[in-house]
Amino acid sequence: MAYEAVPDVSIGYADLQPQVEVADAAGLFFSAQQPYPPAPTQRQWLGRTIPFFFDPEPQKPLLELLPGGRALVHADIISGAFYLLSGWQEYFSEERDQHGRFPYSASVQHRYGFVPVPVVNYYFDVLKTAVEHVTGQPLPPRRWENGAAWAAFITHDIDNLYSAWKAPAKAALRQGRLLRFGRQLWRHLTSPDAWDNLQLVQKTVASYGAKSTFFFLPEHRKAANGTPNADYKLRKVWPEAAAAIQDAEVGLHAGLGTATHGGKLKTDWLKIPIPCSGIRFHYLGWEPRITPTLLSMNNFTYDSTLGFAEHFGFRNSYCRPFYPFNFNADPFIVNPPQMRLYTLPSEAPAFFTLGPKNSIQTSKFLEIPLNVMDATLHHPRYLQLAPQEILPALMPMFQEMERFGGVCTVLWHNENFDPANENTGPRQFAEIMEYLRSRNVAFVNGQEICEQMG
Repeated sequence: MAYEAVPDVSIGYADLQPQVEVADAAGLFFSAQQPYPPAPTQRQWLGRTIPFFFDPEPQKPLLELLPGGRALVHADIISGAFYLLSGWQEYFSEERDQHGRFPYSASVQHRYGFVPVPVVNYYFDVLKTAVEHVTGQPLPPRRWENGAAWAAFITHDIDNLYSAWKAPAKAALRQGRLLRFGRQLWRHLTSPDAWDNLQLVQKTVASYGAKSTFFFLPEHRKAANGTPNADYKLRKVWPEAAAAIQDAEVGLHAGLGTATHGGKLKTDWLKIPIPCSGIRFHYLGWEPRITPTLLSMNNFTYDSTLGFAEHFGFRNSYCRPFYPFNFNADPFIVNPPQMRLYTLPSEAPAFFTLGPKNSIQTSKFLEIPLNVMDATLHHPRYLQLAPQEILPALMPMFQEMERFGGVCTVLWHNENFDPANENTGPRQFAEIMEYLRSRNVAFVNGQEICEQMG
């Protein structure tokens, strides 16, 4: 799915006598169902240092191109790619934060410092080089709309429409500045809220030749632990909201608790006034043992939840959309079969066929990973970047995406289009958008990504 015109070529372990032979080095790791493998080695590829898991002989060259149409890869990049793409660490780790999420601090991306690097894309590039040698055919990366090398997916989670006045009013009250508090209250009662700005958001994004996707939050009641959902009732505000966003794509921003409760998820989905098939969970809620199954059962077309709240980058170490592995297929988890010979491309897209009787299906929905969230950049519990530090910090990640034909998913909440926000506000959003436009990115929405991924 990452490359055009993939020729028929066999890739596998030595006993299968493939054209591209990969080191068989995972041993019993997957059978043991532990969350973390041994530490990766560090190797050079495409001019940078990349971590390689399951690499037993780092003294050997990473890739040997042999005569007679054969190639040897001396690290088990098949197992490494599967480990990272599948989210294995999340499934088998018991670590969760106060919101029930697998925390960045518990990840191998944090432990070994590679969250802004799409490591799996580098693994695939090793395979691409081997395939090109074996077949004698170039393997160009898939391109996006109008031949663009990479794409951007601009999204907005609509959590709040009427709460801009609260923080300054509370601050004034704490400071005993009653006149200022009164002014804030009067403004709230007599003027539109600064966060009731969906038309501004839509027009701002459109001014860059881009498209917005708005994820609306149907649940307005707080979660059982007091964490807020929406500050609005969707049915009540929908006529005005629909007029403001015009023909922009709409997705479900599923409320707290829905990532582990099929009934609540279905209820939220039915509250969206128009048909939609894309989703992102509020607070990036995700339980790997449950959520993917709920999404597949409810026939969502795509999800865009998988990013770390604490850091920008790649939660699954991959910069393109992908179909997540289905952990609920028992044969692999209970008794992982031996890898058999893969013949690409004819057998690859729909199934991972790992044994003579066991076909493990991928999830039905496409994951469009989340890479950049406004709150991540300056939140006191997260990165705390100064305004002028944001774009320079993100640019190396953007360059990786452009190199591998990735999709840059940006989440900028509507409330951060308020000029009062000078840290992650309209100016910082403009800097990001101007950079993306200057690099000739294709601006696409979620449905277009699904269509182009095939």
